[in-house]
Amino acid sequence: MFVLRQLFDPTSSTYTYLLADSGQAVLIDPVFEQTARDSALLRELGLQLVATLDTHVHADHVTGAWLHRQRSGSRIVLSKAAGAVGADTLVAAGDTVGFGTRHLQARATPGHTLGCTSWVLDDLSMAFTGDTLLIRGCGRTDFQQGNASELYRSVHEQLFTLPAQCLLYPGHDYRGLTVSSVAEERIYNPRLGGSASEADFAGYMNHLGLPHPKLIDVAVPANLRCGEPLQAVGPSVEPTWAPLTFTFGGIWEIAPDSLAELAGRVQVVDVREAAEFTDTLGHIPGALLLPLAELDARKRELQRERPVVTVCRSGARSAQACVLLTRAGFPQVANLAGGMLRWRAQGHDVDGGDS
Repeated sequence: MFVLRQLFDPTSSTYTYLLADSGQAVLIDPVFEQTARDSALLRELGLQLVATLDTHVHADHVTGAWLHRQRSGSRIVLSKAAGAVGADTLVAAGDTVGFGTRHLQARATPGHTLGCTSWVLDDLSMAFTGDTLLIRGCGRTDFQQGNASELYRSVHEQLFTLPAQCLLYPGHDYRGLTVSSVAEERIYNPRLGGSASEADFAGYMNHLGLPHPKLIDVAVPANLRCGEPLQAVGPSVEPTWAPLTFTFGGIWEIAPDSLAELAGRVQVVDVREAAEFTDTLGHIPGALLLPLAELDARKRELQRERPVVTVCRSGARSAQACVLLTRAGFPQVANLAGGMLRWRAQGHDVDGGDS
């Protein structure tokens, strides 16, 4: 089954795309700070990441390509023209990258930067255009070997020649727009569509007068190394107090077996109602009953310096409790995966409940 997911980084307004088939996946334009999110989604969908593909050397964020390779062994794929070091596969126009039974073909689309590559799905039903072509716009052309005339030709010769119904997925959007089509952009793109000529476009782009991206001095050098830090990565941002798993929903979870091993060393907070606490499922020995509706008012009963594990019947209410406590400034919070249902199913001790 073919899978497509469009993911968003709010800091840089970058879209990352996950494409998968037959258990194998690729990521287009991953963001360094979103590696945990992307890895969680891959794990939850049961996918093996085989490659990361950057559309160009970005100036507004650091790619997650190197970090994904460290975690999963995925290949780093980048254009030969990008001038970067550290990639596993350097591609030119016409080269393909496979995943499962599908593949993406590289189309050289320079102009925003010299090494810009658009990735086109094998059946020409969709294309991932990076910053070369945005929804009703395009990437700037005033740095990183940018060239307005070259960008105009890239779009008209490599993208506007795709089938009219081909969906176009951009590298960024700042207005909440998610997808366009070749037919739409041919007509309605105010810079490149309609009757705009190469001279019209070049005149427009050469007078934008935009400030340089705030992170350009950090992002470009890092991306020329495929995202590899100059120095060893510092202390992990992942929790070290227990073996936890990050979910695509943005919550850290702990398995029942791991929580059982931490007995007495963490604060177990049961957020069910009082009747449930002593009902058929019982409760974890030593757990503190703080019903979800009372959690905010009673959070002072918890010690901020000690880890907190939230618990409910199935893990749903306690996931929300995790979010509330994290927002309240508790630094070490995790949800019991599967709640009391899984805790009991795995044979762990309970107080009360049915024997």
